[in-house]
Amino acid sequence: MRQILLRPPAILFILLILSKISVLHSADPATASNPTHSAPPAVTLTRLEDRIRIEIAGTHFTDYIFKGASRPYCYPILLADGTSLVRDFPEKPAPHEEPDHKHQRALMFAHGDVNKIDFWNEGTSGTKFPKGLTVHDGIVSTTDGPIGELRVRNRWTAPTGELIATDETTLRFHGTEDARFLDYEVTIHALADKPLVIGDNKEGVMALRVAQWMVMPHRQGGKEWPGSGHILNSANDRDAATWGKRAAWCAYYAEHNGKPYGVALFDYPQNLRHPTWWMARDYGLLAANPFGQSAFETTKEKPLPSDLGNYTLPAGETLTLRYRFYFYSGTPDSAEVSRHFSEYAFSP
Repeated sequence: MRQILLRPPAILFILLILSKISVLHSADPATASNPTHSAPPAVTLTRLEDRIRIEIAGTHFTDYIFKGASRPYCYPILLADGTSLVRDFPEKPAPHEEPDHKHQRALMFAHGDVNKIDFWNEGTSGTKFPKGLTVHDGIVSTTDGPIGELRVRNRWTAPTGELIATDETTLRFHGTEDARFLDYEVTIHALADKPLVIGDNKEGVMALRVAQWMVMPHRQGGKEWPGSGHILNSANDRDAATWGKRAAWCAYYAEHNGKPYGVALFDYPQNLRHPTWWMARDYGLLAANPFGQSAFETTKEKPLPSDLGNYTLPAGETLTLRYRFYFYSGTPDSAEVSRHFSEYAFSP
């Protein structure tokens, strides 16, 4: 076999070419194939006395507020252009908004029947069950970066102070130039000596109350309220027809100041009873609820057992539920809600 000898200049030239190929292969695929593609904007989390402030690319996205209410919640929800996608009431005076359902804070996780304690409603509203509290029990960690992360613990207590359950919650935040994403993962822990029964109830679970300008036309509190909003789910049900239906995702959207905006909520495919039921209301509530089977499906012609959707978590065991909020500029079609759900569905 003939041996090929390379002189030093030739060797240096080949090594230079190989090094450039190596750099291209080791680069992020998006940036390697598209030189104009920018890296994901940085997410920063700042600890304050009663909340964690989340910024994306130096712009306020949301706060995780853990004091001053019956449960932790996220408010506001802002896109990069400053557009707010959730209601202001009861967080601050909002004369342009309906002062109803005070417990429906901007973005929250809660349910109306957990061992016959109501963690959804407040005061005298809602069910006959005693009203519980989801009490912040500490920040486990905060992480900045392309994907910001917040880990917290909560205690679910009855009005008497009795401990009903605990949870560990992880929120992840990231964004693009014209969209924001919030992943919400909750692991509910039953107490070591007592099972946890999560009841069949329409009031829950992963919920968001949209801005007043996004609602549908509706009647509330004896008054007709205008609206230009629409609701769409993955089964192609629309508007009022989405209430109580099962779907992999559901989106609320409307035009605001001459530009379309929306929010979609994704039910992770490995969640309990996926695709979930939806409490999608014309006045602006959007909630994914895997426990309300009878509440949503029973009819006069075909009544169902009222406890059909009950879920019993044995003593000492856990249940994890995962969701993603996609806040976008555009319509469900132009913002490619279906594609974004598919990407989420196959994420680890």
